[in-house]
Amino acid sequence: MKKLMAMLIVLMLVLPTATFASVSQGDSIVAKAKTYEGGKVHYVFGRNDPQHLMLDCSSFTKMVFGQNGIYLTWGSKAQSKQGSYVSKSNLKPGDLVFFSVSTPGQINHVGIYTGNGMFTSNLPRRGVIENSLNSSYWKSHYITARRFT
Repeated sequence: MKKLMAMLIVLMLVLPTATFASVSQGDSIVAKAKTYEGGKVHYVFGRNDPQHLMLDCSSFTKMVFGQNGIYLTWGSKAQSKQGSYVSKSNLKPGDLVFFSVSTPGQINHVGIYTGNGMFTSNLPRRGVIENSLNSSYWKSHYITARRFT
């Protein structure tokens, strides 16, 4: 019995206390965003109609974040002014990533960082899909990122 008690005491001192995995808000945002992949959302420029899933890129992020209790304004440029700046090297799942896809240097597209160099966004003719931040196209059009969680 003394040996057993001694072993338990040693284990309690040596091993860290047990922690339970919890889903972060960023992970919840990513999980919700991914439920819309596969043609469920129709991209319509300048549209904010979540009831019929007719959305542009920023109304998609606005809807997903709203479903996770975070209010975003509509418009990628406006969203880029909310939250707090995060460097590309410090991205975490659930961060918003911003791009310039038409007018050079001006933010006009937004997506949700999903981890491992990937992000998901709502695109014309494609709907909600996941892309690599490291592809030549997205890498050259990346502007900044913001964190809300």
